[in-house]
Amino acid sequence: MAFPTQTILPRVKLWIALPILLLVIGTGIVADIIGVAVTVAEEKPFHSRAAKKLSGARHALRLIRNADRVANVCNDLVGDLAGTISGAMGAAIVFNLVKLYPRLDDGVIGTLMVAFISALTVGGKAAGKIIALRDSQIITQRLGEFLDWLEDKLGLDLLGDDKRPSLERRERD
Repeated sequence: MAFPTQTILPRVKLWIALPILLLVIGTGIVADIIGVAVTVAEEKPFHSRAAKKLSGARHALRLIRNADRVANVCNDLVGDLAGTISGAMGAAIVFNLVKLYPRLDDGVIGTLMVAFISALTVGGKAAGKIIALRDSQIITQRLGEFLDWLEDKLGLDLLGDDKRPSLERRERD
């Protein structure tokens, strides 16, 4: 991910680089929302949906049963990558700005860029956590429906078979 950021982005126009930066930050926020929502979602409501073979219910159950892995990938892997890439993109944008406008103070512009990226990332993730906690069931259901669609239309099975017993089954035993 560093290669495109360091080689391509310095050549990209600012009006294209800024939306790409916002997309990267947004990806980190959405991944964080998914990780939190799946972690706090409850299995029970999805059992009847899965029994009725409703779209996404089986996938939602698999997400919940693998919440630790989902959170690890979404919150840690994707979130950390998005943070690293957004920082590198911010540096490239600052470099382009200073190159276009040499009278700008690169220290001030760099500090403003860090503040901008940090504010969007931290603020977005804070707001996202509120949404994830409030709407965890809906978010998990929609993600399950999306994964069901991917599996049905494209043949992609991102979750694999769930061999781990449900939390409720472990508690009963």
